[in-house]
Order: sequence, then C-alpha cells, then structure tokens
Amino acid sequence: MISRRTMLQTASCGFGYLAMQSLCQLQATTANAATPISLSHPTVRPRAKRVIFLCMSGGPAQMDTFDYKPQTGKKKHPGSVFPFAQRGESGLWISDLMPETAKHADRLCVINGMHADTGNHAQSFLQLHTGEKLRKRPSMGSWISYGLGTENANLPGFVSLNAAKPSVYSSVFLPTEFAGTPIGTNGEDMSQARIRDISGTHLPEDIKRRQLDFVQAMNRDHLDARPGDAVLDGVIESMELAFRMQSTAPELLDLSNETEATLERYRVGKKLSVGTCRPTDFGRQCLLARRFAEAGVRFIEVNHGSWDQHNDHRRDLKANCETVDAPIAALLEDLAARGMLEDTLVVWGGEFGRPGLVPGDGKDVSGHNSSGFTFWLAGGGTKQGYTHGKTNEIGSRAVEGKVHFRDLHATILHLLGIDHQQLTFEHGGRLHRLTGHEEAKVVHELFA
Repeated sequence: MISRRTMLQTASCGFGYLAMQSLCQLQATTANAATPISLSHPTVRPRAKRVIFLCMSGGPAQMDTFDYKPQTGKKKHPGSVFPFAQRGESGLWISDLMPETAKHADRLCVINGMHADTGNHAQSFLQLHTGEKLRKRPSMGSWISYGLGTENANLPGFVSLNAAKPSVYSSVFLPTEFAGTPIGTNGEDMSQARIRDISGTHLPEDIKRRQLDFVQAMNRDHLDARPGDAVLDGVIESMELAFRMQSTAPELLDLSNETEATLERYRVGKKLSVGTCRPTDFGRQCLLARRFAEAGVRFIEVNHGSWDQHNDHRRDLKANCETVDAPIAALLEDLAARGMLEDTLVVWGGEFGRPGLVPGDGKDVSGHNSSGFTFWLAGGGTKQGYTHGKTNEIGSRAVEGKVHFRDLHATILHLLGIDHQQLTFEHGGRLHRLTGHEEAKVVHELFA
C-alpha cells in the first residue's frame, strides 16, 4: 500500500504532486496576505498596514529643514542659515526650503531627538536599515515582509526603488522570498527601470506555465532530498512569485494612464543635477510608491542619495530640497485623498544629520552629526502637527525625547501590530531580531 503523497509524486511524472503543492502554496500565499507569517497572531493593535520609507541617504541637514535653531545671545553660533516659519494650525517650524511639504505640516510627526551610534556613512546607513552597524543582517523591509506577508499574492511584500546598496533590500538569513525586489539601482534611469526576469513575449502564457511547472518539479525533487533547506525553498517560491508578477507588475510601472496634472504635481521626469544632488527622478519614485501601496505592497523604500554636502552646503542642500519637496507633498496629498494615509506610515530621514553652520562667517562646509538629527513620520496612527524631542541650542546633540534607531524600529513594528521582541528568526544557533538584543523602546508619545 502506498501513500497518497507517494502516488502523486510518481504518477504522470509527478505532475499531480506538483499541482497539489502549487495549490497548497497559492492557498498559503493568499492566507499570508491577511495574517502574519512568523507570528501566531497580531501582538498589538495594528494602526498601519504598510510603510513607505523615504530614505534621504547622506545626512540631511536637520537645522535647515525641520529643526530650527535661531541665533541666541550676542555671539553667533552654529545654527540655521535658511529662513524658517511656523506652518499650519500646529505651528510646526519648517524651513523655507520645503514650501510644498510645509503645506502638510499638520500631518507631520517630527522627531527632533534622533541619535545613532556612529557618524560613518556605511555603518550608520547599515544600522538604520538592519539594526546592525557592522554585520550583515536582514533589512527592515525584509523583516516586515517576513512578519506580515503581502496584501497581494501577485506582488512582492517589499519593493526597493533606486537603491544603491544591497543592504537596503537584502533578506540575508531570512527566507529568500522576503528579500526586497529592487527596481532601478545605482542611479539607473527610473523611466527605464524594470523588474528583472519577469517579462518575455517569446512564448504564450500557458506554455510558459508548463515550462515553469517542469522546472519546479525538478526543483521540488531537489528540495525533497534536502528537507529544511530554506534557501532552496525560497528560490522555488520566488520563481512562482515572478510568474504571478508578470500579469501585475508591468502595469504598475507604466505611468501612461496617469494624468498630465498628476505627473506635473509629482515632478515626474524633472532631474536636477547640482553639486551632490543627483538626477534620480525622485518624483517618479514617489508616484510608483503610491501605486505599489495601492496595489498591496507592504513596504516600499524610495531612495534619494544626495545629501552628503560637505562643501557648498547652501547650494547643494537647496537643490536636494527642491528635488524632493514637491513629490513628497504630492504623495501625502494623494494618500490622504484616497483615505490611505490613515493606514499607511510614511517615514522620512537619513543615516544621521549634519552640524550647523555659523551664519555670516563665510564658511559653507558641513560634516556629520549622529548625536542629534531629525526624522518625521506621517499617517499610520501617528500624531499630527507634533514635534517630539529636541536638540541643544546649537543642534549638536539630542537632549530631550531621545530616539535611537532601535527605538524607531520598535515603534514602526508596533504601529504595524508587531511586538518587536516577538518578531524573531533562528539563525546560527540563536534568535535574531530587527531591534537586536540591546534595549529598544516603543515611543508611545508619537501615537495619536
């Protein structure tokens, strides 16, 4: 007497078994769209369903954007060199460099007490994304995709736009299917950026399905001989996802159905190149982020890596702000108009900040500051028109309401309904977390 599993594996070259596995996998994937994968149940009440992370790599100058430091006393000291004004009913201080974003002041939750462990770009950027500043670890997007899955079985849970480093989207030891799907890397023309290896018109769809079924049958035979091989299992699932994406992803990348007014609001195609500011078509990224969020992608990272202005601080900062300002405002406007801002958490910030300049001293050079800088959040259950924490009078270090990257990660997970201490994965004989093993606190003061 043989088992049903054995019969399906041997009859008709194993295609019956393959069909059963495909159905089970599809059912599991669909279930994952609504329930956590690695958690038995939501550990806290979720306020947000998805995250859009606007990553400003290089260190945005907080004192000339969202952390106003006017001159006090008789002697001039480092501080803000661009004008600020109080915006909206909340009176948030926002620089004149961000006039369009400033119109959404009453939607922003500004964190002026951020701090990190190091002022080195590579290490702090890695810590921002993975919680670790030295070792390779899964990125925040991969952890969230692992913890919650995707809302759309035909799309990945995590998409990375215009990333320059694999650490932004790598899953490392998490199963491969939770890695980010990169679209445009290292300054690639975003209008030409595509998801690799999912398109092809050389065969009809039914033939491509049969071809993939044949390959997957061999892959699963290979997996049966290596039970528990998470990497191989992840490759198999990634191939299935890539096939399903063929019908959905290309349409999302095609902006031809957007109105001219929308393209103009997002500044799609506008590519400013001044000093450190690179022509990344940031507006296209923000519009794609909105479309992916609407389609059910859980975590979308948008990258603008031009903020490392050591020389010509004023010129380069002005160009960077001009590049991102209108697209960010358009994104917030559209999310709010569609009723999505309530359950979409928008996060803005970089790996650290910059020291202030001394107005009138003729110098235009800035460095790195990891001891006090700014992030802001919007939507996803956060307070509106609110400022949390502060730096000292010259903006050199956080002195009140201090928030470390670990705290930021714990807070983002909490807003998504995840206790950061319970989102774990065993690797190398121990449990790993996004927030690591040092103390991390959820900043409840940020919640509405």
